[in-house]
Amino acid sequence: MEKVSLNVIGMSCGHCVKAVEGSVGALNGVSSVKVDLKAAKVDVEFNSQEVSLEKIKETIDDQGYDVK
Repeated sequence: MEKVSLNVIGMSCGHCVKAVEGSVGALNGVSSVKVDLKAAKVDVEFNSQEVSLEKIKETIDDQGYDVK
């Protein structure tokens, strides 16, 4: 398992948390997702043999947030 902390711009409320955690958490290979609104970070634990970091970033981007 790999762990990564992504800086994500544009999250501001509970809906944002649910959108990101729900969409990323639904990806095969992702074992945990935690959004920290105050820090503007998303911590993801995933199996890189099942899902790529790029796919995780794309999924967050598809929800309307900017991954830095």
